[in-house]
Amino acid sequence: MYPIQLTQPMAEELKAVGFQSIQNPEEVQKALENTQGTTLLVINSVCGCAAANARPGVKIALERGKKPDHLVTVFAGVDTEATKTARNYLAPYPPSSPSIALFKDGKLVHFLERHNIEGKNAMVIADNLIDAFETYC
Repeated sequence: MYPIQLTQPMAEELKAVGFQSIQNPEEVQKALENTQGTTLLVINSVCGCAAANARPGVKIALERGKKPDHLVTVFAGVDTEATKTARNYLAPYPPSSPSIALFKDGKLVHFLERHNIEGKNAMVIADNLIDAFETYC
């Protein structure tokens, strides 16, 4: 578990653009199961690729064009049980943080694993998400 002093600014970065932080399995279930419309889930992380690529890419994508109906995030290494539960909805993909998932009507329709984020710049991630938003939102 990471100290809150370290992770709070990273979590706030997503909250500032409209993300709801979900911190327990019940909130994850409510956010992802049988939800109408589109839901963007970000599994946040303390790693450098979350800071340099994932969070900035998500923010850029949300500034342009269509947007998901719901924005939620869990923090790997902080919201342990919530993250574990969220990963159950990401099958068949293995656990990955950071990662970004788009759900439509409770079904996973688009997913960026860590290997799709690491080493990519924020604009590449944003463009990927913008395309997904145009398709599903």
